[in-house]
Amino acid sequence: MRGVYTNILLLSFLLLSWGSGLAATDDQRAREIVDQVDRLLRGKSSLGTVTMQIATANWQRTLSMQIWSLGTENALIRVTKPEKEAGTATLKVGNNIWHYLPKVNRTIKIPTSMMMASWMGSHFTNDDLVKQSRLIHDYFITISFEGSRNGVAVYEFTLTPKPDAAVVWGKVVLEVRQADLMPTWERYEDEHGVWVRELIFADYKTMGGRLIPTRLEMRPADKPGEQTVIVYDDLTFDAPLGEDTFSLRNLER
Repeated sequence: MRGVYTNILLLSFLLLSWGSGLAATDDQRAREIVDQVDRLLRGKSSLGTVTMQIATANWQRTLSMQIWSLGTENALIRVTKPEKEAGTATLKVGNNIWHYLPKVNRTIKIPTSMMMASWMGSHFTNDDLVKQSRLIHDYFITISFEGSRNGVAVYEFTLTPKPDAAVVWGKVVLEVRQADLMPTWERYEDEHGVWVRELIFADYKTMGGRLIPTRLEMRPADKPGEQTVIVYDDLTFDAPLGEDTFSLRNLER
């Protein structure tokens, strides 16, 4: 009888292990795709120009900016137009962010308490600048849907925070086209499961030899009609950039 129980326990262990192996395989596949999407607009390094259009209930604003990035840790964004805003810049090194305000010749380091504050008056946040390098580290990632929607084969990934992750979202859901792994939308929920905002990807074009979504639209759920649109006017990958590009000295030039 003891041998029977031992065999049953062994069989149960093997079944559980086999099932866990499947889940791990699915998760690994999901993580690889999400990581690829995450790096889509950066590469090893990138240099480009973008136009950001902000529309709120009370005003509208358009900014032209230059952007530099090196890996997932370093980014520099400098406003070039309009003239009254020119020189305003943001530097990201790891999880640290600094803003430079040329009118008062002052550099401000953004504290942790301000990470969810608006970036440049837009519907993007300071946290958006740093979270891209943390997705595969701070979230469990699973494939929550695989099939056809509106005649297009897609994957849907659900990202839920790891217990010790210092993140603000209770869930992130990402849809990606199967054919070319282009993202179509990304939705964010708070810790109570309430939908907070949606990021729409569109206008897929080849820039720098790579197919990318050149239009990103961030739409807050609680403010219908408001949105921030970022359009990539030009983007070059694997640009020869050094780490000195991403320094406080260069930020303030």
